[in-house]
Amino acid sequence: MSAQPDHTPVAPYAPAPGAPAELLAQLRADRRAERWVPAFEGEWAAALEESRRSFSLNTLYEVVHVWQARLASASAVDTFVASGHDETGFMDMAELRGRRRR
Repeated sequence: MSAQPDHTPVAPYAPAPGAPAELLAQLRADRRAERWVPAFEGEWAAALEESRRSFSLNTLYEVVHVWQARLASASAVDTFVASGHDETGFMDMAELRGRRRR
């Protein structure tokens, strides 16, 4: 018998305990802080509430993973946008992730 419920997806890895605070510090230092910090804080608050309701940390882990990926890819995205390449016809990653979960 497994200790994990079969209906809850398991996060690929658990972030370090201080990862959310470190991530928030990095977001505050970024030039996009005005938009990104409130967005992260909103997603974190919603994930925290979900975690309290479900007794699972997966939602919190997912928020950290997504924002770490956004921060890590920001310079590549900036370079792409600055290059003038046409991005019409591309799919939103949030939509793609939603499809994968179903």
